[in-house]
Amino acid sequence: MRFGQTLRNAIYAPWKAHYIDYSKLKSILREDAKDDRPWTEEDEAKFSEEILSIQLDKVAAFQAKTFEQLEQRATKAAEKLKDLGIEDGKAKGDITIGRLKEIEEELDAITNDAKELKKYSSINYTGFVKIAKKHDRKRGANYKIKPILQNQLHNKPFNSEQSYSPLLNKLSMMYFAVKQQLEENTELPGAATPDAQSLTQNGERYTAYKFWIHQDNLLEVKTYVLRRLPSLVYSEQSSKTLEAQGDPTLNSLYFDNADFSLYTQKADRQIDASSLRVRWHGQLDKDPDLVIEQKIIHLNGSSEEKRFNIKEKYVQPFITGEYKMEKTIQKMERAQQPEAKIQEYKNTVNGIQKFILDNRLQPTLRANYTRTAFQKPLDDRVRISIDTSLALIREDALDDNRPCRNPASWHRLDIDNTPMVYPFPNINQGEISRFPHAILEIKVKEDGISKPPKWIDDLMTSHLVHKAPRFSKFVQGVATLFEDQVNTYPFWLSDLETDIRKDPQAAFEEEEQRKAKRAEDEATFGSYIGTSKQSASYKAAVSSPLGKSYLQERINEEERAERQRAGRRSGFDGKSKSQNTNAEENGESSDGYGTLSSVFPSFSISRYAKARREKNVPLPPGVTRPTQLIKDSGPLQVEPKVWLANERTFIKWQHICVLLGALAVGLYGAAGKDMVAAWMGISYVVIAIFAGGWGYYMHLKRRNMIVARSGKDFDNMIGPMIISFALMVALVLNFVFKYRQAMSLLDDNNGNSTLPSGREWEEAGKLELL
Repeated sequence: MRFGQTLRNAIYAPWKAHYIDYSKLKSILREDAKDDRPWTEEDEAKFSEEILSIQLDKVAAFQAKTFEQLEQRATKAAEKLKDLGIEDGKAKGDITIGRLKEIEEELDAITNDAKELKKYSSINYTGFVKIAKKHDRKRGANYKIKPILQNQLHNKPFNSEQSYSPLLNKLSMMYFAVKQQLEENTELPGAATPDAQSLTQNGERYTAYKFWIHQDNLLEVKTYVLRRLPSLVYSEQSSKTLEAQGDPTLNSLYFDNADFSLYTQKADRQIDASSLRVRWHGQLDKDPDLVIEQKIIHLNGSSEEKRFNIKEKYVQPFITGEYKMEKTIQKMERAQQPEAKIQEYKNTVNGIQKFILDNRLQPTLRANYTRTAFQKPLDDRVRISIDTSLALIREDALDDNRPCRNPASWHRLDIDNTPMVYPFPNINQGEISRFPHAILEIKVKEDGISKPPKWIDDLMTSHLVHKAPRFSKFVQGVATLFEDQVNTYPFWLSDLETDIRKDPQAAFEEEEQRKAKRAEDEATFGSYIGTSKQSASYKAAVSSPLGKSYLQERINEEERAERQRAGRRSGFDGKSKSQNTNAEENGESSDGYGTLSSVFPSFSISRYAKARREKNVPLPPGVTRPTQLIKDSGPLQVEPKVWLANERTFIKWQHICVLLGALAVGLYGAAGKDMVAAWMGISYVVIAIFAGGWGYYMHLKRRNMIVARSGKDFDNMIGPMIISFALMVALVLNFVFKYRQAMSLLDDNNGNSTLPSGREWEEAGKLELL
């Protein structure tokens, strides 16, 4: 369907005059005119004036005005509801079913208008992007307006979902108050917050948060997370080879039809919108495990996932309906698995296959990305993933003349049959879109008791991340690679054209204002239902926990250390004993940044370092000390090359021992009456014995470390340094003694300054050899 028709169908009648005049812009652009008149600067100025100064201002002003009216209506409804509240156990007003129903109807009207306003913003945003693209395609040889428009759309964010969050939270609280008074236990309309999404995986409920990370902040975010959560190893295969130690590459192959109905449902956030994908790790020629997943988003914003494993050779027959996973079902029956589990598996398989056939789905888009996951072993309360190097690739066969994929195959053979990796330089530019940011997803299990750790809240509200609620790789890929075939764009597209980095203090102050506003709303909510007069006290923080300057911290540490050193030289410390104790309790060491004690904590003699060595470090709340480390669990499995490496090192030491011993014995045997040579031979024997003993000692020590699964370093520099130094001293002393002996021989043979003859030098050389 053409966008003009889509716009006419989406118009909300009471606001008809305030929509973008798409037809007028097309007429100014002469998009439908069949004339060859040149496009002049006056035409460009007229079009720019119309779209940027008239149409955009009209839409943005109406959206802002309508949103302000919705907030005023919500405030009036809150005042009415507050009059019906309870204070000191007595009702302030005459609570009747009729008055509560009246307030509920007003809340419904506000909620419906808010939904219509969001649809209004979305369709107008799509119209501006569409007409800008038409302009650049038709007049882009000399004039381009899309970059300017994207900047204007960012400065007038009428399509942003962030502004709706406070209003929705207030409506949610008022809905709950009304439902409580009416004693209804139904789902609360409008209660979902745009910043989070509830989802169900393997029967467990999670709250998911999504963010973008700028490449400049990626390393800092990773280091912040890995201090608190270990990196997750995906499979047993990933831990067997050195090549698999890096972050795995994931492939998600999304399905849709020629009408892009799944995309439209997901972008418009329709009820029970579904998405389907085939997912696997690494290269397809490595025979990875393939998973078919269907994700369904329900009315209340929660999502549900259905999945099952499948082999590569069965994917195409399953898509076409020729195969219904009969072999897997037969294996489950032979294994005598419970009938309920088998029936559930059948229902999942049949449901997904029916969904594919009824909607005529086919592989359309591939998302290739590298994932770094963080999670505590056997603890899924907090799960964090960071996706980088995201490439969105067309995988469709919609164009019969130029299909991106062989219609007889379910995936692109040019990618999976060749070692193509990011950034995929061999793929046509029109078939790939590279996402500029990393994607952070935080999943927190919902148990109704515990709250997310504070460090997660600090990360989510810091300047390091940019909120991207409801971001979808599938929606992003279709919107960028199939923009001519769809008539709805996601609200986050304008943010891609701007710098998402933030000033730490500015981001912190913005978040503090949001928290203060939420605390005020909670206090008001307490007056609605009479539970409390005032919510829990809220105290604003002084500065951002993640907005610290490490350079400034280093300067402060060095200044503090210098003051303490000056105080010790003058006979006093500069701090009272209680102050020192408080500093040590807060983890502050008296040694400055970059000192020996900061690099080697075991060498520090400060009271804090001594306390750390003497006592165990206190663990964070909710963390228990394990009785057995993960590395020590399970049977001992040591690769043969580890044992052989230890034995090779022992044999090298014995080789050195034999060489030095042979040299020492030969030197001692040829010494005769030469005491210097005899003593040198004895010294070399001592060095050889030490080399043999040291090699045997280190062999036993490293063997015990291997058996004990020790995490200590296997290198040791003491033995090599001693042998090298001893050999050097022996060679120097040998040279000195021989030099003195030669000089004394010269003095004995000739008392004057006459040099020895050639024959005398020859005889002296023979004596030396003997």
